[in-house]
Amino acid sequence: MPYSLFSSQATVSLISFFGILCLSTSGEAHGNETDKLALLSFKAQITDDPLELLQSWNATSHFCDWRGVTCGNRHQRVVKLELYSLKLSGSLPHHIGNLSFLRVLDLHNNSLSGEIPSEIGYLRRLQVLNLRNNSIVGKIPANISSCSSLLHFNVGGNRLMGDIPSALGKLSKLVFFGVDRNTLTGSIPSSFGNLSSLQVLAIHVNKMNGNIPDELGRLTNVLDFIVHTNNFSGAIPPPIFNLSSLVRMDLSVNNFRGNLPSNMGISLPNLQFFSVLMNYEFTGPIPISISNASNLLYFNLAGNKFTGEVPTLENLHELEALSLTSNHLGSAGTNDLSFLCTLTNGTNFRRLAINLNNFGGDLPGCIGNFSTRLRLLSMSDNMISGSMPAEIGNLVSLDVFDMGNNQFSGSLPPSITKLQQLKVLYLQANKFSGEIPHYLGNLTLLTELMLNDNSFRGMIPLSLGRCQNLLLLDLANNNLNGSIPPELFDLSSLSAYLRLSHNHLVGALSEKVQNLNNLGVLYVDHNFLSGEIPSSLGSCIRLERLNMRDNSFKGSIPSSLSALRGLQVVDLSHNNLSGQIPEFLGSFPFLQSLNLSFNDFEGLVPTEGVFKNASSTSVMGNNKLCGGVSDFHLLACNIRSSTNRRLKLKAIIASVAVLLGALLMLSFLLILRSRKKSQAPALSSEIPLLRVSYQNLHDATKGFSSSNLINVGGFGSVYQGVLGESGQLVAVKVLNVQHQTAAKSFMVECEVLKSIRHRNLVKVLTACSSIDYQGNDFKALVYEFMVNGSLEEWLHPVVVDGSDEPPKKLDLLQRLNIAIDIASALEYLQNHCETTIVHCDLKPSNVLLDAELTGHVSDFGIAKFLLKDNNNRSTNLSSSVQLRGTIGYAPPEYGMGGQVSIFGDIYSYGILLLEMFTGKRPTNDMFKEGLNLHKFAKSALPDGVAEILDPVLLQESGEIDSRSIRTKKIMDCLISIVDIGVSCSAELPGDRVCTSDVALKLSSIRSKLL
Repeated sequence: MPYSLFSSQATVSLISFFGILCLSTSGEAHGNETDKLALLSFKAQITDDPLELLQSWNATSHFCDWRGVTCGNRHQRVVKLELYSLKLSGSLPHHIGNLSFLRVLDLHNNSLSGEIPSEIGYLRRLQVLNLRNNSIVGKIPANISSCSSLLHFNVGGNRLMGDIPSALGKLSKLVFFGVDRNTLTGSIPSSFGNLSSLQVLAIHVNKMNGNIPDELGRLTNVLDFIVHTNNFSGAIPPPIFNLSSLVRMDLSVNNFRGNLPSNMGISLPNLQFFSVLMNYEFTGPIPISISNASNLLYFNLAGNKFTGEVPTLENLHELEALSLTSNHLGSAGTNDLSFLCTLTNGTNFRRLAINLNNFGGDLPGCIGNFSTRLRLLSMSDNMISGSMPAEIGNLVSLDVFDMGNNQFSGSLPPSITKLQQLKVLYLQANKFSGEIPHYLGNLTLLTELMLNDNSFRGMIPLSLGRCQNLLLLDLANNNLNGSIPPELFDLSSLSAYLRLSHNHLVGALSEKVQNLNNLGVLYVDHNFLSGEIPSSLGSCIRLERLNMRDNSFKGSIPSSLSALRGLQVVDLSHNNLSGQIPEFLGSFPFLQSLNLSFNDFEGLVPTEGVFKNASSTSVMGNNKLCGGVSDFHLLACNIRSSTNRRLKLKAIIASVAVLLGALLMLSFLLILRSRKKSQAPALSSEIPLLRVSYQNLHDATKGFSSSNLINVGGFGSVYQGVLGESGQLVAVKVLNVQHQTAAKSFMVECEVLKSIRHRNLVKVLTACSSIDYQGNDFKALVYEFMVNGSLEEWLHPVVVDGSDEPPKKLDLLQRLNIAIDIASALEYLQNHCETTIVHCDLKPSNVLLDAELTGHVSDFGIAKFLLKDNNNRSTNLSSSVQLRGTIGYAPPEYGMGGQVSIFGDIYSYGILLLEMFTGKRPTNDMFKEGLNLHKFAKSALPDGVAEILDPVLLQESGEIDSRSIRTKKIMDCLISIVDIGVSCSAELPGDRVCTSDVALKLSSIRSKLL
């Protein structure tokens, strides 16, 4: 059969069967047809084309006119295939090797997967191969070395593994070689010394090892030598430092050792970027010749063992950033900082970090002559002395000013108030004296202020109340007196910590402390504070550490503190507190340390929770206490005298509880039986009864108008509404009674919500079971409205065309806080309810966010109650609704008919946690052929986590040096978070971690991060 009689589709099928089609080059038409079929084969391998850009690839036009295709004028053969940044998914076909005239193959910034076809090696004319930023797996084909015309090879930002083929050293014309951000192993082939035309060698962020081959010293045209974030070791071969063409040399985050050549500033005259950050083993002095590298923009030696004095840098007029952090530089001498005055000629100087060294002497006033563009100045953890020069006020662009842990003395210069852009001011652990200047209140952009461990005296200035962006305030270990200004408690921004410890503060702790409802740490210990512990402290629900020891607080511990269930460390010792120790302290799930010693508490010591461990709890010095675990060595309680009253009280409470339970049951039965009269049962004994009718909800939602519609789910719709008389903003979930399981879902959700109460669960206000205006059944649940919508809207925001509003985005700390909120809710449902509750549908759309972005788990329509058998294993109490969650979030055992268990929710939480920090839904198109979000994240641990993070998180830290010690700390936290997500989403239920451990670990990560 003649070749021309084959249809295009049939021929593609034959190609798919036989592989590369071999045709005679004598037939130009045949060659053109080969190109067309190869392109159609490429199109057939594309599984997702959201921009529909390949629709033009059809028979109505010549293939040379197809989008992204360029043909040569002479033979009408394809010479370029450029389809970059088009969101394409799929894989590369083997038939790409049939495009024998191809010179440029550029598919970067897509979502292509699969392996690199070895048939690319047939493209002898290929000059550019750019597959950067896809999801390509497998090894780099060695036969690409046959592409003898190749100039540009870039496969960075994929998931390639294995060694770099030594055969690629044959590509003598190669100018650019980029394999960065993969998981490559092995060493750099010595054959790469033959790449005489090479200008860019980019192999950073892999898992490569071994020494740098001496042969690379022959790369006389190389401009960029970038090998950071690998496991390379040994000394850098001296010939590398003689490559005079070098512009960028980044050796950071490896295990290199040795000295820098004394002549490197002369032998590398074109150098602009040089970094050996965090190798830890570079030693010796900084070469004096470095000042000759007059083009230098960025010079980073941080995290090593360099010694001696810093040489003059007077010729580095172009310098933008200098980091000498964490070395052994300086000798605590008076002239250690003289080099600073040689940096005053740089008009673009923006970052200077010399902290964690041995620098001594006074800080010279010449720093006031630094570029007014300077944004970061860090000299902490040295031995710098003297007064703070007034010239510091000239640095008007400073964001971060860090002088902590030195020996500065005297008062702060008034000129510091000129630093109106300042966000971080660290002056802790010095010898500053005098009063804290009131003009610090003019620095209204401050987010972190640390003045602790100095000799400041006088009162805390009221003006600090103007710093409405403060996240952290530390005034501990000074000689401050007077009362705590109420203005401090108006700083609702405070979330990291407030430390006022070890001063001479007097008076009561203001009830306004309730305004600090985002605060994580409150330390007011070792002062002369008095009065009772304010009950409003219970509003600070994010508190994790509370220290009030060594004061004169009196009275009992207020019951409102029972809301502080996130507490990890509490110290109320050495006060005058009295009454009984509240039992609720034993129910705090994360409480690790409790010190109630040397007060006047009386009665029975609880035996639950933290009270089980005498090494974690101290009650000594309270002579009226009794009972408790044996390790407390307390007397047994006198049952007749000390417990009779408590028993009576318990009997009364039990009777009331029984009565309330009967009333609740009656209310619930009324819901089920009433169809013609609106009823609104109280769903919890702690929730006031709110009575609403169908008419109330109809009016509140403007007749259930589409303009008030928030969401549509499987069992109904959710509307925003305003209740008439109270004006309360609510969310009304109207059940679709036509759905055969909606009524059962309504029953289940009523049953769940009347049984639970937790700060991270959605607050239900009431329910309504009635008939609508047409006589149809009507069922609805009314919730507290969450103004920030669902977590889904923040993780995957929809950008509306023409809208001026910026897209929603969550920073690292906000995501971590929400993750802790969800974990706390799950831990409560699994461990602190009378009957264990399994949510069964945990996903971002079922997590709602209030005004403070606090997470609330919602939608219990398919929840299940579990009983515990004699072996303490949770078993199914009710089958409820036969749905088992949402695809992607439901655990694999549910899909195989497995029983519902708490481990299912743990799996869903793990997937949700990974989605929060990678930005990828578990249903992303990239997850196929056995790959899922769990495996994707697991394969990135630990070194590849940076490559899978949500780009929004990376954009957020754009101002942070990607190789700074601070950023390494952040990355350590992110690696730990991803590891938790992977552990929670393990395939086997028995391999998953428990929620109490998850919440504890995440809280620990947050503390480390702050």
